Amino acid sequence: MAICIDGKRIAGEVRAELATEVRKLCEAGVQPCLAVIIVGDNPASRIYVNNKKKACAEVGIRSEEIALPADTTQEELLACIKALNEKEDVDGILCQLPLPSPLDDKAVIAAIAPSKDVDAFHAENVGHIMIGDYAFLPCTPAGVMELLHRTNISVAGKECVVIGRSNIVGKPMAMLLLHENATVTICHSRTADLESVCRRADILVSAVGRADFVTAQMVKPGAVVIDVGMNRNKDGKLCGDVAPEVAEVAGYLTPVPGGVGPMTIAMLLKNTVTAAKRRLENF
Repeated sequence: MAICIDGKRIAGEVRAELATEVRKLCEAGVQPCLAVIIVGDNPASRIYVNNKKKACAEVGIRSEEIALPADTTQEELLACIKALNEKEDVDGILCQLPLPSPLDDKAVIAAIAPSKDVDAFHAENVGHIMIGDYAFLPCTPAGVMELLHRTNISVAGKECVVIGRSNIVGKPMAMLLLHENATVTICHSRTADLESVCRRADILVSAVGRADFVTAQMVKPGAVVIDVGMNRNKDGKLCGDVAPEVAEVAGYLTPVPGGVGPMTIAMLLKNTVTAAKRRLENF
C-alpha cells in the first residue's frame, strides 16, 4: 500500500516558516502584500480567491482584492494592472484565471511586472526558469518539488515522466525535475504507447485533468505518483487523475484533495515573501 504524501501537513509547515519570515520583514518595515484581481462572478474563481486571502491572513501577508465586473474591458483591466505595478507597497500581483470572454489572458499576463509576477507566468520569468536563474517558480510545480524534498525523495538520476504539457504545470514541472538531474519524459495526447512509457517512471506526475486517467497498469511497482489533477468523478466527488487502485501498486502517492492543492497556495505565499524581501533590499 502506497505511503501517503500529506500535502496538507507539509503546506502547514511551509506556512509556519513563512509566518516567521513575514514577522521579520514587518519588523524591518516591510509587510508583504499580494494584490489579487478577480473579474466577473465565476464561482470557482471566487473560492480560489477566498482561499488565497485566507492563507495570506494566516501568515501575515496583506491581501488586496480588486473585484471587477464581468463586462470590464481589456483597457480597464490593463489600466488596473498598470496601477498595481506602480504601487511600491504591492509585492505580488495575481489575476485569477480564467478571464471572461473576450479578455485576453496572454496580454494580461504580459502586463504584470516580472518583479511582481508571483504566478511566474510572464515570459521573462519563464525564460529564467528555463536557464535555472529564477526568483519565482510556478506555484504548482514548485509545490510538487517541495513535497518531494520534504518527503526525502531525491529525483537525481531517476526516470521521471510528466503527463501533460501545459505552460502552467507540465512544461515547468519537467524543467524543475531536469534542474535536479532527473531524466525527464513529457507525455501528451500524441504519445505512442503511453502505458509503457509511464511504467518506466520512478516518479510519475499526472497533470491531465481527467478522472481515473492513470491506472494501476500504468504505474511501476514502488513508484512515486504525484496527482496534480482536480476533477469530479461520475458521482460528483472531488478526485484526481489517478485511479484508486494505484495505491496498491505505488510506493508513494499524493491524495486528492489534500495533496498538491494546498502546496500550490503555499508556494504562492512563498513567492510573495520573496518579492517582499527584494523590496526590502532595494530600500
